Amino acid sequence: MRLAALLLFLAAPALADTEAVIAEHILPGHAAFAARTQALADAAQADCSPAALDAPYQHAFDSWLGISHLRLGPAEEAGRYQAIAFWPDPRGLTEKTLRRLIADRDPVATDGHYADVSVAARGLFALDHMLHDAGFAGYAKDGYECRLVQAITADLAALAATLDSQWRDRFAETLRTAGQPGNATYLAPREVTQVLFTQLTTALEFDADQRLGLPMGTFDRPRPNRAEARRSHRPLRNVVLSLTALRQLAALLPDAAPEKTLAAFDTAIAEAARLDDPDFAGVDTPQGRFKLESLQNRIRDARAAAIAEIGPALGVSAGFNSADGD
Repeated sequence: MRLAALLLFLAAPALADTEAVIAEHILPGHAAFAARTQALADAAQADCSPAALDAPYQHAFDSWLGISHLRLGPAEEAGRYQAIAFWPDPRGLTEKTLRRLIADRDPVATDGHYADVSVAARGLFALDHMLHDAGFAGYAKDGYECRLVQAITADLAALAATLDSQWRDRFAETLRTAGQPGNATYLAPREVTQVLFTQLTTALEFDADQRLGLPMGTFDRPRPNRAEARRSHRPLRNVVLSLTALRQLAALLPDAAPEKTLAAFDTAIAEAARLDDPDFAGVDTPQGRFKLESLQNRIRDARAAAIAEIGPALGVSAGFNSADGD
């Protein structure tokens, strides 16, 4: 009986290395996002002009790509994820809401209650418009639009600080104590393994189907204007940074390095790095579309490799959709 029990134990799939994911991926990523958004907010207070804010904005967005796949815990609460990154936006709500605020000279830009504004006018994509869209970015330093940018950046920094503190002070421990008395979020450690694996597979699906799929549209009707953060020339950059962050997560999840999965990631990242189309504008041509389709397939290969290699090692599957909750 003892031998049988031992063999059963040895044959059981391992759990995710939750502590490594927390210590090396989740907490540093959120700390970086908090620091860079605060630097952006401080820069906006000193000089709100688009030229002065481009670099700190790009740095803040870069750090978001390090954690944007983590749609659990503090990010799910109080609509924080949407307030940080309201995209896709097929109805153009961000532009419409910003124009309404500016036309009305809405006092919410200066009354300290910007968190009450629609998520469409908050976060990184509101700044994508304000700093990089010719219809918004020509504002004067003493005008309403300047104060609006200052409000958006301060609100974004507050959101990032909340995510950072909530992870450090509360939700990291929620992951660590899965299955222990008092933890009503995760009733067993394997639930944490499942949800972390789902963050990986769902994010890869998002990269392929949304970040690439939306601007690709159809062969007869490509949609380059639907590319993510195209005004600030970030579409390809976002894909590369997302894949880089997801590769790190994939490497940390299992005990043994998932060699086939990491090789698939390396292939996708290398192909993206060779793509000379930062805004995905080339999707309008057959050759440009072919290149995006090829990259899309490499991303799907990485997802398939993770499902085939990491999933069985952890005893979980990709059938659970993180957007539905824990």
